[in-house]
Amino acid sequence: MSVHLHWFLPTGGDGRTLVDRHAYTDGGIKRSRITPVSGVRAPDIDYLAQIAKAAERLGFEAVLTPTGTWCEDAWLTTVALSQHTERLKFLVAFRPGVISPVLAAQMAATYQRITRGRLLLNVVTGGDSTEQRRFGDHLDHDRRYARTAEFLEVVRGVWGGTPFDFDGEHYQVSGGLTALPPDPLPEIFFGGSSAAAGPVAARHVDVYLTWGEPPEQVKRKVDWISELAEREGRTVRFGIRLHVISRDSSREAWATADRLLDDLDDDTVRAAQQALGKSESVGQQRMLALHGGERDKLKISPNLWAGVGLVRGGAGTALVGSHAEVADRIEEYHALGIEHFVLSGYPHLEEAYWFGEGVTPELAARGLLPRLPASPLTGVPAANGRPASAPGGAPLLVAGGR
Repeated sequence: MSVHLHWFLPTGGDGRTLVDRHAYTDGGIKRSRITPVSGVRAPDIDYLAQIAKAAERLGFEAVLTPTGTWCEDAWLTTVALSQHTERLKFLVAFRPGVISPVLAAQMAATYQRITRGRLLLNVVTGGDSTEQRRFGDHLDHDRRYARTAEFLEVVRGVWGGTPFDFDGEHYQVSGGLTALPPDPLPEIFFGGSSAAAGPVAARHVDVYLTWGEPPEQVKRKVDWISELAEREGRTVRFGIRLHVISRDSSREAWATADRLLDDLDDDTVRAAQQALGKSESVGQQRMLALHGGERDKLKISPNLWAGVGLVRGGAGTALVGSHAEVADRIEEYHALGIEHFVLSGYPHLEEAYWFGEGVTPELAARGLLPRLPASPLTGVPAANGRPASAPGGAPLLVAGGR
């Protein structure tokens, strides 16, 4: 089982700090209590294209885009970025409660044809009623998961290529059809830590995603979903969502983590923790429980740091260390059954290079990657005493901030 590496597209904004344009006190609406910061990068298509191209060049298989009212629409943004890349896949996050399953099936089929098969789907059921109501969705937590199960059943039925009927609690479809089903069918990723989420994963999804909890907690999740899937006569693969700070030495990596903490004043942390604490998401509550909002409780496992979760919702932990140490932790999770690693870092452009140039070769040397991406410098001679350079003798420039 090889490791599949994916990166993240910050369609809500990027920057050199954890406190950027979508750090929030009230779901991203009111920001008066957030410390002003500099160096924030807007998620315009030119900047996102830089990240997408870097991810492709560095050998990442796909990039994940978030979903919500605080970021750009994932479908439209990624189909635009597909025109700037050649091989990179797009793990498009979307909320099943705000779109017809038949329309979603049709969109996925069209997307596959436009991009020549580069779509992956990340189904986000939603764990925050405040955010869901912004989309006009008023179902409670468990009913949202029940609706997701019906949604996925309809999508897969419509992809069958013949008229599909469905009569459920949330959807009633007569003759649902996608005239030209997607080829290949997009893999479906899904996450959820609640009792209501487990059966949905077991019955309907290809890859179950967990946030970056310590290995022993991840192992319990893998065993839980595997057992449920076995009862359904299915096999589910597993992925993990993590941030990463990888450097040439462990000291440099932890110094970078400490600098990110230095940008967070106590008022900012308290405001973020108060807002995140209102989430109905079981996964979010598990993230918060890892540190309890305390700065001195952030190293929760070897090379696993929970500092991101002081002010960020969702994935709140980062792998921090030397390139070899980060590779060690990835190998440890992989041994537990984790196949897909969806990674990110601040800023996303620079951190993609740190990981791609530092950790990816380590993983390849350990036989965890099928192959390394071909270097753009292969076969290019040195010029004027410089290291190997881009064609024409001009120095090859990589991302700054190293």
